[in-house]
Amino acid sequence: MLRFASLASGSKGNCLVADADGTCVLIDCGLNLRDVERRLARLGLAPSDIDGILVTHEHGDHAHGVFDFAAAHAITVYLSHGTMAGMKAEGKVIEGVRMVFVNGRESFFIDGMQIAPFTVPHDAREPVQFVLSDGDRKLGMLTDIGAPTAHVAQALSGLHALVLETNYDRDLLWNGGYPRWLKERIAGPFGHLDNEDSGRLLGALDCSRLKHLLGAHLSEKNNRPGLARAALARALGCEESWIGLATQELGFDWREA
Repeated sequence: MLRFASLASGSKGNCLVADADGTCVLIDCGLNLRDVERRLARLGLAPSDIDGILVTHEHGDHAHGVFDFAAAHAITVYLSHGTMAGMKAEGKVIEGVRMVFVNGRESFFIDGMQIAPFTVPHDAREPVQFVLSDGDRKLGMLTDIGAPTAHVAQALSGLHALVLETNYDRDLLWNGGYPRWLKERIAGPFGHLDNEDSGRLLGALDCSRLKHLLGAHLSEKNNRPGLARAALARALGCEESWIGLATQELGFDWREA
């Protein structure tokens, strides 16, 4: 059985948990130590249940709490060389924590869970995203990507569950109060996906097995839940009520892929 839940999703911190028949990992840990512990307990988990932390990239909303949590609970961190270098440059790496280096071309296992990293365009040193599997079901995670690519579409086709970035609405971003440089960074080829780009990416995927689709990493200022949900529902030709959303404060509860 493959199940997954979100502890938090948004610019104030991101953290997803996935469990494949008792092998349990975090994908990113952008929250502080106590907040991660508290939110895990809300899902019925203890820190001792976590077998590893997969890190997509070094930005603080994804990596702030990685080494604090890993050091406190003797957990292995899985990350790319570039991500480690970025975190080390910012003083986020704690000596003594076990690290395993990954790249976007080689799958690996943590006990019974298969993990397939894949590369994405984002303004980080060596960012990756992940597809997880228990050997039967597949869960894909995609946030912090500037533009859909054929490589990404190939990695995410045939999934049973997908957590997909719907970061911003283009009109809200460009008409909002952010400085121009930040708007250009968010909307650029190494920034984030807007609602419509996320929908276009869905249109390029094999979604025939998809049981769960959850919009994630929504901007509090540049998006609205209704806009994100509507764009994804249009792309799939489904009812808006079928689309889930991850929130900053609550994430989302357990779902079974």
